[in-house]
Amino acid sequence: MLYYLFDYLEKEYQLPGASLFGFISFRAVMAILFSLVIATVYGKKVILMLQRKQIGESIRDLGLQGQEQKAGTPTMGGLIIIMATLIPVLLFADILNVYVILLIVTTLWMGVIGFIDDYIKIFKKDKKGLKGKFKILGQVVLGLIVGATLYFHPQVTMRDHDKSIITKQYEVEHIKGMDIKSTKTTVPFIKNNEFDYGNLIAWAGEGAKDYVWLIFIPMIILIVTAVSNGANLTDGIDGLAAGTSAIIVFTLGIFTWVSGNIIFSDYLDIMYITGVGELLVFVTAFVGALVGFLWYNAFPATVFMGDTGSLTIGGVIAVIAIIIRKELLIPVLCGIFFAESISVMLQVGYFKYTKKKLGEGKRIFLMAPLHHHYQKRGYHESKIVTRFWIVGIMLAIITVVTLKIR
Repeated sequence: MLYYLFDYLEKEYQLPGASLFGFISFRAVMAILFSLVIATVYGKKVILMLQRKQIGESIRDLGLQGQEQKAGTPTMGGLIIIMATLIPVLLFADILNVYVILLIVTTLWMGVIGFIDDYIKIFKKDKKGLKGKFKILGQVVLGLIVGATLYFHPQVTMRDHDKSIITKQYEVEHIKGMDIKSTKTTVPFIKNNEFDYGNLIAWAGEGAKDYVWLIFIPMIILIVTAVSNGANLTDGIDGLAAGTSAIIVFTLGIFTWVSGNIIFSDYLDIMYITGVGELLVFVTAFVGALVGFLWYNAFPATVFMGDTGSLTIGGVIAVIAIIIRKELLIPVLCGIFFAESISVMLQVGYFKYTKKKLGEGKRIFLMAPLHHHYQKRGYHESKIVTRFWIVGIMLAIITVVTLKIR
């Protein structure tokens, strides 16, 4: 792996193998370049292979404009995203890093679940695909693995009270804190910007701290399941899920960078997470894969990501946010996913309620998820996607601003 080559050159010859311009990981730059090339160049080969295998999308008649033209478009394009992410990661990242391992497992795990779902839809001619209970089970098991690893693994630590101060002699003195196990996370818009899951069980006494995992792990399971399904619901029109996800992952990359950098985490007064800087290689590779896939998925799409891609994207976004202790920012940062999910829940819930009370089901939206509502109102899908991207960018800016607004 090229990671060890860069590591050797840096240590042996004092070459800038780990950084470019002093702050951007050189391996991260290489990862995004490789992922872009793989997704755009080899992505075309994957699309042609899918066409030869006649792996095309089966379109349900929803009465949407331009729907018929999409029939037969190659699906399972999520394979492009997975391939373009994992190859640069295996080349440039330290694959012994616990966070990198977790994200590789997440990518493969959710990719397999999505692939099985797409396979059933295409080859078994079952439009429902994999039964919902099996999807949920797969997401719950992944959440259990992630939660247990982050709670129990000895390498998962954060730095306590790591500060740089200026002495009376105007010299900078660095005080290195201890690496500790912690269940603290980031909460936006409050003074100290931190919340400890242990506080939820503190009422039970001092010994209750040993059982924080009973709250922490279920919370992780909930987040992984919710974000994964949210991304899946968002994948409904050309370029929407890929573009929105690229904005989200890029923002998470900023948080990963500052959380893994002692200087900037000290300046911004946010938690420094030991070893999380290595995650930047995965994040940049993932951004490159999404942007490269968008080259073919933008309107009019020549390939769809399918559940192979959407479930994987949601799972990876959730796990990155959890690792860098920013999971409570997800409702803001992933506001598009959140809105799409809420629209479906409101639509289904209101329909069932009115059918029970009035004998006839009524709807809040013309169609759910939310992007189909706007299609029904006559908006062209490219306009809907562009405006959703704009909203996604605005939400990303608000999320980044939370670093300093408290």
